[in-house]
Amino acid sequence: MPEGDTVWNTARVLERALAGDVLTGSDFRVPRLATADLAGWTVAASASRGKHLLLRLTRDGEKPLTLHSHLRMDGAWRAYSPGERWGGRPAHLIRVVLRTARSVAVGYHLHDVTLVPTAEEETLVGHLGPDLLGDDWDPAEAARRIAAKPGATVAEALLDQRNLAGVGNLYRAETMFLRGLWPWTPIADVADLDGVVTLAQKLVASNKGRWTQTTTGSLRRGETTYVYGRRAQPCRRCGTAIRKADQDERVTYWCPRCQPRPADGQTEAGGTDASPRPAEG
Repeated sequence: MPEGDTVWNTARVLERALAGDVLTGSDFRVPRLATADLAGWTVAASASRGKHLLLRLTRDGEKPLTLHSHLRMDGAWRAYSPGERWGGRPAHLIRVVLRTARSVAVGYHLHDVTLVPTAEEETLVGHLGPDLLGDDWDPAEAARRIAAKPGATVAEALLDQRNLAGVGNLYRAETMFLRGLWPWTPIADVADLDGVVTLAQKLVASNKGRWTQTTTGSLRRGETTYVYGRRAQPCRRCGTAIRKADQDERVTYWCPRCQPRPADGQTEAGGTDASPRPAEG
């Protein structure tokens, strides 16, 4: 699942493969960059900002450039040695190929691939909230942004990259479970927003440097999460069946006992008891 930690790890893959080297060739398989040629440019740095990847390039006599890409749900970068078979994904999914004397970086099913002057990076990522894995991480600022929309649900607020950058479906579900928050709880009713965002950051940061995402501490298959991906399975705390429902065009998971619905007449749809409940899968 490409969330903040996955993107951070991917940036490290590109850094190890390309940083400091001169590109000997490039191949862009997206219409807007079909004629772009980065041969002769040096890869100065590979960075992540929330779920965005930023590959920074320099060349004598030229203004620095940034190659921006977004993984969304299905994108990936792979690094190979020259002559090595590219086995990451089917060839028709390749969007970018970058070559140096010692490595070939291949981007599969990338989204929002853009080449901009590095000085204009903020036009692409300036709207993002504090980065969970960045130097700008500030839990107070993240909590302030979330609190500015008291009517939003906690699930919606955690997924909004304008509040804090790097949380995806997995970490929002796990954060809500560990904080005992019903996913449809309005932000106005969340007592400790600082605690919520601080926990989310700790969960994401705990998986830096590895590809297996775990919130339970176990790396064993089937034991890595508390609620995410575990519909109808017993809660690890109380044994109640985990539930799954559509929410804001995504899915959410929760334990109805550990994350109880407030006793105020609300339903998962956010209305009264007469309101329809979301379809569950």
